Amino acid sequence: MKKTLLLSISILSISLMSCKKEGCTDFDATNYDADAKKENGTCIFEGSNVFWYDEDVATFLVSDDAVSLFYYVNDQLIGSSAAGVYWTSAPDCGQDASITVTKNLGNIKTQSFSYEVIDQSGWTYWSGTLNFNANTCITVELD
Repeated sequence: MKKTLLLSISILSISLMSCKKEGCTDFDATNYDADAKKENGTCIFEGSNVFWYDEDVATFLVSDDAVSLFYYVNDQLIGSSAAGVYWTSAPDCGQDASITVTKNLGNIKTQSFSYEVIDQSGWTYWSGTLNFNANTCITVELD
């Protein structure tokens, strides 16, 4: 009887403790914990953007003597491409040969960063602001 009582108390204690497990309960977080029952403020988010342009833009760039394009986000080089390379439709984030940038957003689900696309001569073709949303890939068509 004592063994049964001890076993029952142990099982009850473990059950009660597991119900109170704290962690990140937000599905959009990179550190989502399916076992967590209580949010503890530790969620970390990231978001992505992918740049692209079509054949008409590529034709314009080449006719304007652009050879290479350099992509900057918050003044950091994130990639480069040949100006004549284009997409017929928006690529997926991380797709081969795409210019994709993923940013750690910390514990904030949405953040904005500046971007600039320049050619080999330093000429700025595009600049502006990118929005990054948690667990999302945003396509940015350059036109």
